[in-house]
Amino acid sequence: MRRPLKKKTVNCSKRLGLSYPLSILPPKMAKLLLADNCQGQIHLVVGLEHLSLCFARIKSILEVGATPVLVSPQKTTLLNSLQDLRTQGTLEVVDQTFNISHLTQLGRDEVDNVVDKVFVVLDSQYGQLKKDISDQCKKLRIPVSVVDSPELCSFTLLSTYANADFQLGVTTNGKGCKLASRIKRELVSTLPSNIDKVCENIGNLRHRIQQEDKDQLQEIYNRLQLLGEDEDDAVQTFRLNQLVEEFNMTKEQKKLQRTRWLSQLVEYYPLGKLAEVSVDDLSAAYRESSSKAENAQNGILNPAKKGSISLVGAGPGAVSLLTLGALSEIYSADLILADKLVPTQVLDLIPRGTEVFIARKFPGNAEAAQQELLSKGLAALDAGKKVIRLKQGDPYIFGRGGEEYLFFKSHGYKPLVLPGITSALAAPVLSQIPATHRDVADQVLICTGTGRRGALPNIPEFVKSRTSVFLMALHRIVELLPVLFEKGWDPKVPAAIVERASCPDQRVIRTTLENVGLAVQEFGSRPPGLLVVGYSCGIIEKLEKKWEVVEGWDDIGGSTILDTVSHLSK
Repeated sequence: MRRPLKKKTVNCSKRLGLSYPLSILPPKMAKLLLADNCQGQIHLVVGLEHLSLCFARIKSILEVGATPVLVSPQKTTLLNSLQDLRTQGTLEVVDQTFNISHLTQLGRDEVDNVVDKVFVVLDSQYGQLKKDISDQCKKLRIPVSVVDSPELCSFTLLSTYANADFQLGVTTNGKGCKLASRIKRELVSTLPSNIDKVCENIGNLRHRIQQEDKDQLQEIYNRLQLLGEDEDDAVQTFRLNQLVEEFNMTKEQKKLQRTRWLSQLVEYYPLGKLAEVSVDDLSAAYRESSSKAENAQNGILNPAKKGSISLVGAGPGAVSLLTLGALSEIYSADLILADKLVPTQVLDLIPRGTEVFIARKFPGNAEAAQQELLSKGLAALDAGKKVIRLKQGDPYIFGRGGEEYLFFKSHGYKPLVLPGITSALAAPVLSQIPATHRDVADQVLICTGTGRRGALPNIPEFVKSRTSVFLMALHRIVELLPVLFEKGWDPKVPAAIVERASCPDQRVIRTTLENVGLAVQEFGSRPPGLLVVGYSCGIIEKLEKKWEVVEGWDDIGGSTILDTVSHLSK
């Protein structure tokens, strides 16, 4: 009578005391993720049932420097893209029904013709063949991936992102490629845009430091040889156990510490800034102040602080329409240069200790006030401060954002630009005006009513299906209206004057274009304001008299945001 076989176990690690019976291995144990060097390998692709997936697999094989071999019967018609690859000689096609022997016949000579990897792209009707291929691959130690059959795979592909030397891969272990792709996009969005430069710079630094340190160590060893201390024991002098203080290091000793400093730098320094680190930064001698001494002993580099500038859109006025990015910049600023039109409720968010300067722009002084802002910003940047240029609405919509960007960039400071909700788009929404509406308005025009040096701009022709928004126009509406009518604008077209959009004292005056001038004279001006013209103005709110005036706007989410900010600032 045969004795029953003992259950075999796998000794995962004697040091850790881990031992699992084969039948009870944890089903969800983490997989080993590898960056596989596939240069020169031969990868076999079996089947053409999933055409787009098959092409994607072949494309990814070519991208990593391997050679794809497609096994498909002659009756199968190749995609044009695959046929092009075959014509170019980058894709080999075996016009045969797949045979298990292909696994050991189509590979490289140096590995006895065994293929390096196998991708099975077959439908469920080939279930037995898929299993046979998987079983044989596992016997031959060939990595195999089988579409829609994770239980037959010995590996799965990751959803990848590549930027030069930086590569990122995400897997959900077969739980969904779309989910993996979504997670990848979310992760990539948090990375600095110069991640490729970071990898390149740190790699170059490591290589240079290692080479220089190697040369330095060789020089020290050569000195010992000249002194007759060429035996291993000769190096172990009385200095072996002596405490070496970093501030008493010789020039050579400091230089040999750069590898450790670089390691600490990579661990703690802002990721995006690593692209700017140089060997000179790492080689700089430590200063002898106590605070900097403590940082140096921890291996943390503290280079001279460089100023930064952000052009930030503050939105039309309501706190609830301020972006989170803008709020973050406001709370991290050393100096805020604000437009005079930025409302009080936004300025109230600025921490008390932050320096604030409001532009002193008034009629006849706009250019001088602008230069004053630029000069103050540049001086603060040169002093190493973080400067926020807080602009009403959006920085680039009639906000001189482009001019300011070029100015600071020309002085060596590349601004970060954060968009804001422009009143040109917010005001119509807050006034119950759908800027586009089917069969009424299929386009939106944003233009200014005041050109350079106060001249009238080039007024566009009237388009019946367009909603036009005029900024900085109400103060000269008497001059603007005749030009509009000369250009063929319909005097009866609905119009709306929107002032202080999204602020508590918002005012909307609904009328027609021919009565806009009279309305301004009747009700006066409440800047900043704008003019909306188009048949979309009468879609939701119907005008039944000469004009209608609606006062006020409730910032529903603003109080909640203010309470949250107040709580966080305590």
